[in-house]
Amino acid sequence: MGTAAVGRPGYLTLGRDLDLPAERTVEALRTRTHTLLDAAYAAGVRYFDTARSYGRAEEFLGEWLASRPGNVADVTIGSKWGYTYTADWRTSGVPVHEVKEHSTAVFDRQVEETRTLLGRRPDVYLVHSVTPDSPALTDPALHTRLAGLAAEGVRVGLSTSGPAQAATVRAALEVEADGRPLFAAVQSTWNVLEPSAGPALAEAHAAGLLVVVKEGMANGRLADRNATGPDTAALRALAAATGASCDAVALAAAAARPWADVVLSGAATTGQLASNLIAAGLGLTSAQLAGLAPMAEPAEAYWRTRAALPWA
Repeated sequence: MGTAAVGRPGYLTLGRDLDLPAERTVEALRTRTHTLLDAAYAAGVRYFDTARSYGRAEEFLGEWLASRPGNVADVTIGSKWGYTYTADWRTSGVPVHEVKEHSTAVFDRQVEETRTLLGRRPDVYLVHSVTPDSPALTDPALHTRLAGLAAEGVRVGLSTSGPAQAATVRAALEVEADGRPLFAAVQSTWNVLEPSAGPALAEAHAAGLLVVVKEGMANGRLADRNATGPDTAALRALAAATGASCDAVALAAAAARPWADVVLSGAATTGQLASNLIAAGLGLTSAQLAGLAPMAEPAEAYWRTRAALPWA
């Protein structure tokens, strides 16, 4: 389960006005986050994803962990650093919601913030939204910092974004520190509209990296209420044939990839979470998966559409 949609009042998910309280106060989203975490854990979810830039998501998750000591000792916590949240709990009148910087100074600051807010070190810590030009792929001083964190038992890695995800993943596989591969985890966008990173993620999985899939529902574009156009007809048809929702089918398509270790749900309500989790038992056949393949968009077009989504 991911916390991007509930750790801050504004995000790039279609239809959030239907999902969240009218007054998106800190307390309201804290309560919503804790409710979702409880429901996810009760349903068997054991991987929880957050980030420094997700508003107060690390704080909410840390509070949840602290309030249930011992009862949730079997969870894996993944977080990310490299973006600074700048919206100050606002959804409008904000020119920039988060600022990216992959420097040693930001790492040094944010890794300590993450430890403090979670009340523990994360199990997985990713450089947030790496692209081929990121210093995270080339800065030896940063690599030394990350190797030090790995020596403490943290699985260090990166998340990717943009149309060049595959190139980023392959570049990351070549990065070494002290003569050994540095990155042990990767989190990338993969969905039936944007599958371009798939072959590179298969290579990462074969190399032993933990592979986490994010945005399996394309920021809400593949939810029932939004999957209404001709571009999603194949998804709707398969959902009708299986008796499942479009979101469950979309997430099941991601989970069916043999290289996908974890597929994140970005649910903002317990109803959405329950629907998303149907994907875990929805075994799609190879023919059904092949029927979704024509939905793929050119990567550049997909990311242009995503960039145009409103923060709401």
